[in-house]
Amino acid sequence: MSLSDLSPSEIGERLRIARESANLTQDKAASAVRIARTTLVAIEQGRRPVRMDELQQLAKTYGTNANSLLRREAVHMDLVPRFRKMPGASDESMQAASKLLTDLAKAEVELENILGIKRVVNYPPERPILPGNVAAQAEHDSQDLRQRLGLALQPVQDVTALLELEMGIRVYVRKLDARISGLFAYDEKVGVCFLLNANHPRERRNQSALHELGHVVSTRGEPDVLHVDSPERSPEEKYANAFARAFLTPRRAVIQKLNELTAGASRLTRRHVIELAHIFGVSREAMVRRLEELEQTRPGTWDWFEANGGITDDHMRQTLGDRILADREKENANRATTIRLGNLACEVWRRQLMTESQLARLLNLGRVELRELLTDFEADGETGDEAPVLLR
Repeated sequence: MSLSDLSPSEIGERLRIARESANLTQDKAASAVRIARTTLVAIEQGRRPVRMDELQQLAKTYGTNANSLLRREAVHMDLVPRFRKMPGASDESMQAASKLLTDLAKAEVELENILGIKRVVNYPPERPILPGNVAAQAEHDSQDLRQRLGLALQPVQDVTALLELEMGIRVYVRKLDARISGLFAYDEKVGVCFLLNANHPRERRNQSALHELGHVVSTRGEPDVLHVDSPERSPEEKYANAFARAFLTPRRAVIQKLNELTAGASRLTRRHVIELAHIFGVSREAMVRRLEELEQTRPGTWDWFEANGGITDDHMRQTLGDRILADREKENANRATTIRLGNLACEVWRRQLMTESQLARLLNLGRVELRELLTDFEADGETGDEAPVLLR
């Protein structure tokens, strides 16, 4: 594309995002390319058209190239500056995770744009947090969303599928620093995005995902980083935690299942806890804490279990046996990229809509990794003219 294919304001916005992605101030960027700061400000605001030589110099300074800045299908956004503005947001692992979320979302949307794919979204309505009992409001809102999705009191067997297929949320499961449970961000160009930690057990990821969904409902415009064991210091965090508990373990459903499992019993056993946690897809501790909250067992019950040998993975294996499900998301996190992103990239390459070098840059892969991805795609199934045709 040439400079005339995009408006000055659109090019200026792309340059601003590229500069912020490179973590450069306007002063430093202008100095690097030897133009006045006022000139750069005017370019970014679209009041002064950028010349091609200036565009090339700025692109090089920002670690990109003019073609990437001018490509019409390209998505130019950066979530990292938003996370930087959060209180205590200087942690390097958090910055790396927010950049990963940005890169995954940008690449997926750009490939969708090239292929003409329109993602269907069905986000829950926003419910601002009101004065009063935050936990009660969160419980009410979670049950309202369950009814809207047609779940009623059913346990959610696959949280990621629910978020992706029923709501159109972009969910990525990648290996992150152990201190980070998940990230949430909303951008008008890409929609709602979650990044969950593949290093954490599936039950913990379920809790993290629903915590972030609570933010989608209550504070959609504010990014969130969920840290392990972060305290509930704000109404927003109290709401998100209560929303997650209520959505995954609805009051009536938990009490009903508890009564079924403990019929005739007077004591809560490890087996009861393990069965309940398995049914609702939560950790053993989360299940006991929920029973305490619902006044189905005395406060301190989990502490008693902990002081008396705990409820271990061995106990779980003895109780559930072959009912323990394989964690496919954890296994898929070992891939160079997500399954959907890989499939989109391979389809773009098959149609010759992007070159190998363009795809490698977009996916942050080396050429060897990209060729392995494309080879795996060809080996996974029939891709020639004899393959079955999809009827759209």
